[in-house]
Amino acid sequence: MKRIVFIIGLIALTFSATAQKTGYQPKTFNDSASYAIGKDMYRAWEQQGLGIDVEAVANALLNCKAGEEQWADTVMQNLMMRFQMAVEERQQERVKENIKKGEEFLAKNKLEKGVKETESGLQYKMITAGNGKRPTSSDIVKVHYTGKLIDGTTFDSSVERGEPITFPLQQVIPGWSEGVQLMDEGSTYMLYIPHKLAYGEQQAGIIPPGSVIIFEVQLLEINPKEEGAE
Repeated sequence: MKRIVFIIGLIALTFSATAQKTGYQPKTFNDSASYAIGKDMYRAWEQQGLGIDVEAVANALLNCKAGEEQWADTVMQNLMMRFQMAVEERQQERVKENIKKGEEFLAKNKLEKGVKETESGLQYKMITAGNGKRPTSSDIVKVHYTGKLIDGTTFDSSVERGEPITFPLQQVIPGWSEGVQLMDEGSTYMLYIPHKLAYGEQQAGIIPPGSVIIFEVQLLEINPKEEGAE
């Protein structure tokens, strides 16, 4: 399955790059969908730093189409295996680098005025006080939030969308669940979430693996879980 996705990614990436070079404009729905896939894959590969040579991929596809493929399957398999190993090594290095940057950020951040740290390593800071009660882990809450990386990149924001979000505290990342339970209804907090309380060493959208993530959260409303509800 991974190999199929990998090959599809190569094809999509190639089409995207070719379109940018030739000034190609999609004309049909299928053209547009293919172009969108290519653009999405290109961004994903760029974020992962895979170092793909787009022109080489394009030439391989064109050669195969023309019936000029010369490499044996054993050669291809060996190359793909070596490349996959190199990708995994590069990703592990990237994870370690992100974790180190996150630890350095948190070490400095906890010295900032008003910042507190829990036993789990979660850091938080009250921006505005509320006057309501605090939620429990079984509650459903309504919040406004903006999520950023430590470099200031915004990866998600209900504020920008103009629509708050409602969710059970049992169904979010540990740092969210713990942090929101520290808040009084009506308050606004900054939550500084270590990677172990966020998405760990996995990529999550544009959030790099091993990343500390920062949320500004406004707790708008608490909707207690109804008795007997699952």
